[in-house]
Amino acid sequence: MDRNFQRALSLVLNSEGGWADNPEDPGGATMKGVTLANFRRYVQANATKDDLRNITDAQLAVVYRKFYWDAVAGGQLPDGIDYAVFDFAVNSGPGRAARYLQAVVGVAQDGNIGLATLAAAAAKPAGFVIDHVCDARLAFLEKLPTWST
Repeated sequence: MDRNFQRALSLVLNSEGGWADNPEDPGGATMKGVTLANFRRYVQANATKDDLRNITDAQLAVVYRKFYWDAVAGGQLPDGIDYAVFDFAVNSGPGRAARYLQAVVGVAQDGNIGLATLAAAAAKPAGFVIDHVCDARLAFLEKLPTWST
């Protein structure tokens, strides 16, 4: 059930930019939002920074699907909520995105989106969930010491 993966990926990539290797960014070397560590984990174990710079669209999709979309059950979340949680996962990790969603929908915050979280997310108006997840996400990000970076 990946009805929205390609669209959500396209939206995420609009804000991810290109190549970055800022020593003050805890993500390290990154291309289109994919870190070298994740590229090595999901695509090419011995990848270099040059390999990452030349990431293909297919390789990019593999990383985003496996590390973020699937990890937050993007294909099972309601429309709109899927993108909000996916984008949060890309920037702050799938576990954190899941816990914040769970807090908004009022279920146990274990960081794993399962049947209870999916049912609770579907039971609330999507706009409410999206607004609250995004507000909580921004509050979290603004408190990070690396926020300005």
